[in-house]
Amino acid sequence: MFTTARVTLSIVFLAYASWSDYKTREVTNRVWVAYAPIAFALTLTELAVYARDKLPYYGLVFALTSAFALLLFYSGGFGGADSKALMCIALSLPFYPASLFKPLIAKGASPLAYNFFPLTILSNAVVFAAASAIYMLLRNVLLEKRKNPLFEGTLAQEPLSKKLIVLITGYKLQISKLKEKWHIYPLEDIEDTAVESADAEAPLKRRLLLVPQDEGRDEVVKRLSTAVEAGKIPDRIWATPGLPMLIFITAGLVTALILGDLVWSCLSAVLG
Repeated sequence: MFTTARVTLSIVFLAYASWSDYKTREVTNRVWVAYAPIAFALTLTELAVYARDKLPYYGLVFALTSAFALLLFYSGGFGGADSKALMCIALSLPFYPASLFKPLIAKGASPLAYNFFPLTILSNAVVFAAASAIYMLLRNVLLEKRKNPLFEGTLAQEPLSKKLIVLITGYKLQISKLKEKWHIYPLEDIEDTAVESADAEAPLKRRLLLVPQDEGRDEVVKRLSTAVEAGKIPDRIWATPGLPMLIFITAGLVTALILGDLVWSCLSAVLG
């Protein structure tokens, strides 16, 4: 009963947080304020009644997960909501719920999953994020490159590292669609301060953006739109849907419950 409640609680809260993050790019702290104490109460009660010997490990898993989540947050690898989600998962599901699930993949039951389940969820999430990056790269190289040059004008002068990051995180779309879809962020900007100049031959320097943000998005889109209307740059602009990591974390949880540890399974298959 306790295990079922903890799993259901985590899936419901993470699914809502993922939806909210995708729709508004924000997750209210009320989600974590509600999720954390309920998760802690359920897990602590279950362990105190049925597995007292695991209580010290519960504290250790939460402490290590929290330290790792904060490290990712302060290094820029995670958003605030992502870090809070990982810490709440550590409170709710510190160990693989073996009483309810058995991984469908034969080698999916890794020692890490049974003893440090939040890290398995995170590794699965990274696999999904990497898969989306591969999809973006193939889409750009196999489809977009056939229609137009990938990086034209001054974008061709950008460092190779920047180009590679843009290739795996974004794609090209028309400026009109970029203006309509607020949740899509431009991955390029214009440094020229005279974008509105009537001189079509005026120098115009475009640059790639690696970390698009909500703040200033509309100004960037306006500059790009003005340049497109003036005929100074092509109509197709580099942009990214910016899928929130929370979506991958939620997918990582569901996959970990059903299939197990994807990274461990792949390594086991390769190494035999």
